[in-house]
Amino acid sequence: MHRFRSEFIGLVVAAASVAAPHQAVQAQLADTNIVVPITPPRTPIPPEDATRNITKFSFIAYGDTRGAFDGTVVQYEHSLVVGTMLRTIRARAASTDPIKFVVQSGDAVVDGRSANQLNVSYVPVINQLTGADVPYFLAVGNHDVRTSTSLTDTDRVKGLKNYFAANSKLIPAEGSPRRLNGYPTYAFGYGNTFVLLFDSIIANDSTQFNWIRGQLEGLDRRRFTNVVVVCHHPAFSSGPHGGSTVELQTAVMRSQYMPLFRKHHVKLLLTGHEHLFEHWVERYTDATGPHRIDQIVSGGGGAPLYGYNGEPNVRQYLSDNVASQVRLEHLVKPEVDPGANPHHFVVVHVDGPKITLEVIGVYWGAGFQPYRSATVQLDPP
Repeated sequence: MHRFRSEFIGLVVAAASVAAPHQAVQAQLADTNIVVPITPPRTPIPPEDATRNITKFSFIAYGDTRGAFDGTVVQYEHSLVVGTMLRTIRARAASTDPIKFVVQSGDAVVDGRSANQLNVSYVPVINQLTGADVPYFLAVGNHDVRTSTSLTDTDRVKGLKNYFAANSKLIPAEGSPRRLNGYPTYAFGYGNTFVLLFDSIIANDSTQFNWIRGQLEGLDRRRFTNVVVVCHHPAFSSGPHGGSTVELQTAVMRSQYMPLFRKHHVKLLLTGHEHLFEHWVERYTDATGPHRIDQIVSGGGGAPLYGYNGEPNVRQYLSDNVASQVRLEHLVKPEVDPGANPHHFVVVHVDGPKITLEVIGVYWGAGFQPYRSATVQLDPP
């Protein structure tokens, strides 16, 4: 794996070197304060009522697409990921399980304050997806809006302005009942599945939390059998952001959001932040019986790869939630060697109340198989 990893890095550097003179000129010409919006798909996500009777479909989830040469060249590794996505989408378009949209859990570029990085390196890659008529939804990561939890922080405001500009034609408009005004926080329903994306950098923001709670409380659960949440920060992880480290956002995810998700029987939490793949299962019991929340960490969209750093300390979390009989299982652990955690994306298959996950590795990681089989079904608890 080390040899393949080295060869891959060599190809990336070579590609960047070849493209650099032309792309550098292109970057200089594009270096403005204005972000070019991503081209919307010809066929956007239909209104919720129009898909009410759909119970079988798929969607793609991935995260962390920032590249080493953002602002200079188009994201190379991200392009490889999207190229494999497009081949997968086309191959399954006429099946009984077509891929209907893509969600990304954050960190589009190294520095979201830079319009140039978005214009040169990121937007052209996403235009490949939307140009193929694939709806695309991005949650913000810390590289997109920086790390401050203050809504008025200058860096956050600048990054958020660029996020809204890039995604203006993709996400629900201001004033929509599925959009929190002024925030990169929104939701949509497709078929029997409700998808909610939020800003985990400001996980401790009460306005956002109350809006999310209101969305979940107002759901018609006879219609929306499955609830899926997308954000950047995982509640549990074992990469450099996890293990013995407990970031503020992680602490808030554990103390506020996981109890909320249990209360409303959220099935799937899709996150990134760690540039690897891992799968956590939280089992719990309430008045209606046993349940589970599956948390997927999928940060293999093109950013520099991470390795396993150690298990997080969850003793306090389990103690705090003993009344719910919470149990945690680290179903898939990443490898210590970053090169063994390749770039990838996840296909989420929905079939009524059943959800099945399929992980697809890219390029030298094409044989990546974190489960014992090609797919894993999220069985009842």
